[in-house]
Amino acid sequence: VYSMAERPGVDFTPGAIETTGRELDVALRTDGFLAIQDAQGTEAYTRAGNLRIDGGGRLVTAEGHVVLGERGPIAIPPADKLDIAGDGTISIKPLGETSTIALDRIRLVRPAAGDLMKGDDGLLRSKSGAAAPPDAGVQLVQGALEGSNVNTADALVSMIELARRYETQVKLMSAADDTARSTDRLMSLS
Repeated sequence: VYSMAERPGVDFTPGAIETTGRELDVALRTDGFLAIQDAQGTEAYTRAGNLRIDGGGRLVTAEGHVVLGERGPIAIPPADKLDIAGDGTISIKPLGETSTIALDRIRLVRPAAGDLMKGDDGLLRSKSGAAAPPDAGVQLVQGALEGSNVNTADALVSMIELARRYETQVKLMSAADDTARSTDRLMSLS
C-alpha cells in the first residue's frame, strides 16, 4: 500500500455566528483572518476569536498567541469597559474615567486562500513568508464566536465510507497473498 505525506487541507467556508455576549469574543462577519504572532514570533492567521487579556495586559487568543494591531502587539490597560468595533478598532473607558479612548485596531487581513498553508499548530501562514496587508473590508462582530463549519453527519458518513473502502482493500490484499501462496505450492509440486 502506497502512502503519501501531504499537508492537511483547509475548508475556508465560514461557520455560523453564535452570540456569547462576552466583550472579548469576536467573530469574523466576512472572509478574512485575525493577524496574530505565533510561538516563534512570526505572523500567522486565525479565525478563532475567543480572545482574552493575559497577565501582562496583552490581547491574546485562547491558545496564548498575541493579537497584532496596526502598531504591533496590542496591550490593553485596566479599563471599566472595552469595545471592539466592526472594523477592529479597540476603544476603552479607563478605570474611573468618563470618556473613551481608541487604543489600536486589530489587524484584519484577507490573503488569497491559495497563498496560505496550514501549519502543524493549526495556524495559517503565508506561503511566501510575507505579511498580508490589512484589509478594510474585513468586518468583526463583538460578543460572538464563529461556530464550526463541519457538517457532522456528512463527516460521519464519509468516515464510514472510508473505513469500508479500507476493509475492502485489506481483503483484496489478503486474497492476493493467498493466491500467491497457492501458486507457490503448485510450482513446488512440479
